[in-house]
Amino acid sequence: MPVITPFRRSPRPSDDAPDDPGALAAPGPAPLETLRTRLVHWRSWRTRHPRAALVVRRVTTAFSAILVLGCLLLPNTLVALEPNRFARIPGEAVVAAVLLLCLPRVPRLVAAALFGTALGALTVLNLLDMGFTEYLGRSFNLVLDWGLLDDAQSFVADAMGGAAATWAAVGAVVLAVLLLVLMALAAVRLGELLAAHRERAARGALMAATVWMTSAALGVQTFGVPVATTSASKAARAQAHRVVDTLRDEAFAKEAKADRFGATPGDQLVPDLRGKDMIFTFIESYGRSAIEDPVMAPGVGRTLDASTESLAKAGFHARSGWLTSATYGGSSWLGHSTFLSGLWVDNQQRYRTVTSGDHLTLTKAFGKTGDWDTVGVMPGVQKTWPEADWYGLDKVYDAFDVGYRGPKFSWSTMPDQYALEAFQRLEHGRKRDRPLMAEVILTSSHQPWAPIPRMVGWDEVGDGSVYDGIEASGVKASDIITDSTRSKEEYGRSVQYSVTSLTQWLERYGTDDTVLVFLGDHQPLARVSGDGASRDVPVSIVAKDPKVLDAIDDWDWTEGLEPAKDAPVWPMSAFRDRFLTAYGSVPHPTGAGD
Repeated sequence: MPVITPFRRSPRPSDDAPDDPGALAAPGPAPLETLRTRLVHWRSWRTRHPRAALVVRRVTTAFSAILVLGCLLLPNTLVALEPNRFARIPGEAVVAAVLLLCLPRVPRLVAAALFGTALGALTVLNLLDMGFTEYLGRSFNLVLDWGLLDDAQSFVADAMGGAAATWAAVGAVVLAVLLLVLMALAAVRLGELLAAHRERAARGALMAATVWMTSAALGVQTFGVPVATTSASKAARAQAHRVVDTLRDEAFAKEAKADRFGATPGDQLVPDLRGKDMIFTFIESYGRSAIEDPVMAPGVGRTLDASTESLAKAGFHARSGWLTSATYGGSSWLGHSTFLSGLWVDNQQRYRTVTSGDHLTLTKAFGKTGDWDTVGVMPGVQKTWPEADWYGLDKVYDAFDVGYRGPKFSWSTMPDQYALEAFQRLEHGRKRDRPLMAEVILTSSHQPWAPIPRMVGWDEVGDGSVYDGIEASGVKASDIITDSTRSKEEYGRSVQYSVTSLTQWLERYGTDDTVLVFLGDHQPLARVSGDGASRDVPVSIVAKDPKVLDAIDDWDWTEGLEPAKDAPVWPMSAFRDRFLTAYGSVPHPTGAGD
């Protein structure tokens, strides 16, 4: 009887089946197994090529030593980044070497990896300190400043383009991760090398410790710097103290609650300014350097002199002095809030604290009287801005509310002349039952100062389309952003443009009852203002009514728009109380505690 073999249907290949039969094989080895395989291959290669392996080991060791020592000696400012800083003996390296020599293998590996990772993190913070010191005149705050990195990326996108900003952000993240990983591997490599040559390493560590202690005791220096240093430990302690001080800033919270004028009735606030249109204007980055630096001062000085003369012909007169800003190089909102609140708001936590409370701002004081309409013109605001209520502004015009149809000028969303003309059209030029109090922010002098708008006929401003050709033919940010001299020149031109826009607006539209207070919010960054520059900014009060300026005679301010070098210098936080006092206000008896 024949054997019948049952029919078996061949499997039908699916559409998703790979063409390569090998793709259906069992999954590859686990990562640990792969690592072991590669380690075997490396040992095999090292056995077959001993000389090449020796070169690799020596190069790896040298690189590890250079990396660790370089990061231990790395300063946290660009000014200090000089070759002599690296011709020193870091005490932390001596201590780490002694510790690793004393530990068994597993604890040694763990300790070396932790030490390297911590050193890598400190190096990242030092690099951030360099950037923040260069642009903001202060060190990076580990608690508060992470949000500013997003602002930095937006600034790069506006100045250099979105692709450059993306690559810069990716590069920064990759660099940070590489530093952490490489520092950990380098420390482990050096730790294993010490253990492999324990006796010689111990003698070397003893000699290094002796030289370090002797140099520290005698104050020995090479190339003008001490041989013995603990700069890495000092940097770590500074970061720790900064975190603690930030978290414990309780004194400021109490100061923000104790408002001298907070309980003053509205009818006692600024009675001597009743009926006046009050305009408070901030000119971005308008600092003392614009008036005194030899590169920028001639052009800016001529503009201030010409504007003073033109205003005088129109019947306006001015007094000017100096204020020391709470910020430098950027973070303009800290300067604005310091000036208007009378509090020293020099970091983001203080800003959050004060804006979440009910501290009386200078702008809110006018609204509290019930006699003024209050508005803000904020061309730099492109997101929701809840602080408007804290400033006491009934209405705010942001970058999208003024009808601008022209191009951006790098970071600045619109030219100052357009912003002022829009302010005239939307608010100042309207017939109204009550006078106006306005806060106006001018942004054309914001870094990178390229391209810069130029003045057009006021009747030609229109919807801003007239600026298309001006922006297209202007200097590109990439052409000046790394050139200090050109940056100074363009910065000076931007200040001239902003001052000219503002003073021409006042000449054209100001009335007998218009009072203008304008100032810079901070100095420009160090590349322009110079290392170690002051934080002073000019401030001016301009009016037709002589009584307005007579009220501040005892301030000893300079006549005109350019303050004298020896004109009084006040903290920016002092202006609110002096202003309220000068124009008739007195602190309410219960104001200090209510």
